[in-house]
Amino acid sequence: MHIDLNSHLITEAIYKPSPNCDARPQGVVPELVVIHGISLPPGKYGGGYVQQFFNNALDETAHPYFAEIANLKVSSHLFIERDGSLTQFVPLNQRAWHAGQSCYQGREACNDFSIGIELEGTDNDTYSEQQYKILKPLIDCLQQTYNTLASKAVVGHSDIAPGRKTDPGVGFDWARIR
Repeated sequence: MHIDLNSHLITEAIYKPSPNCDARPQGVVPELVVIHGISLPPGKYGGGYVQQFFNNALDETAHPYFAEIANLKVSSHLFIERDGSLTQFVPLNQRAWHAGQSCYQGREACNDFSIGIELEGTDNDTYSEQQYKILKPLIDCLQQTYNTLASKAVVGHSDIAPGRKTDPGVGFDWARIR
């Protein structure tokens, strides 16, 4: 894995820029990686719906659930599909809108200082071998590039939004990335 420091893009990722981002606060750099799980519709994989969702292009008539979320403005920096395909939506030096109301070690607004990685999956399904084969080197690359990212600063969405979020869930094997 490699990060182009001019564009702050992962060179191995397909780039599909999302409008759901903005500048990080002045002087704030990535200090945290947040692992998420997502599937659209819930429990279904493939179809490109996550990419559409993060680009405000989700056809709300394609599935009843989509009407509930079509007006949400969310994104993530990166998305790893079940087959290991890697998509980037937001440059790493910008703030993606992935964490929502959140707190890490007493510090609120985790979007300000985090990098969000979405894994295609659900809380209860196990994640695929191909996802871990991409995720581990990706995290290593992020930590080598941004020396502000400590190895212990890799958390789940559930860790920064307890009671509100449960992903990446029990199906995620933390030992595979540590």
